[in-house]
Amino acid sequence: MDRKDGPLRVLVAGPGGQTCLPVDPPVTQDVYDSALAYFEDRAQWLAERPARIPADGPVAAHPPAVQLYHWYPNRPVADPGVRGLRNDYPAPVTVGEVVHPSAAHAYWALSVAQPEVRAETVTADTSSAASRLAAGTPLGEGWEHARTAVMTSLLRAEYDQHPELAEILPATNDATVLHDDVDSSFRGDNAGRGRNWAGRLLERVRSEPHARQYWDPGAATGSGA
Repeated sequence: MDRKDGPLRVLVAGPGGQTCLPVDPPVTQDVYDSALAYFEDRAQWLAERPARIPADGPVAAHPPAVQLYHWYPNRPVADPGVRGLRNDYPAPVTVGEVVHPSAAHAYWALSVAQPEVRAETVTADTSSAASRLAAGTPLGEGWEHARTAVMTSLLRAEYDQHPELAEILPATNDATVLHDDVDSSFRGDNAGRGRNWAGRLLERVRSEPHARQYWDPGAATGSGA
């Protein structure tokens, strides 16, 4: 039953009348006036709703999107623009003592269970070749639960190690980041057919510097200064 059913029955019956429900008492003038006020308030709320700014924003219902299309550079370029945000952009990422040709190489290398295949993945000519190696061997136990955290850590490492790329990300403001990935419908948006985790985690890493002004983990745990 809709909330407005009761007031509507009252308006239909009118002062002194009886609603369609036998259990309802006769409609008094005060009850009728209250029902009328309910609909007047509702009409005003609906009229103001389009101009109301959401508490959590953004004001725009559909924020702009940054599309990271497929691109296969063999080496870093002077001004890659937003394409420098792609996981397969050739910016070496060091994890432990291992240098991977790109964040994508590191992602696929970390996913596999067999050390010898992991070594081959690290030295693959392209990130697509690295993904094919990963696809042909067993993945590490629990990888499907760890992969988003691993990808986030790799993005942080990439931008810590390549400040010139880190400067590109804030320039996207609050735009939705769509990352195409022919090797993964999990990581890629792929024209709306994929889950776009690579793009979504770029947005997360982008937000982290801003979050520090609102959140101090030390204060929450009692370990802050």
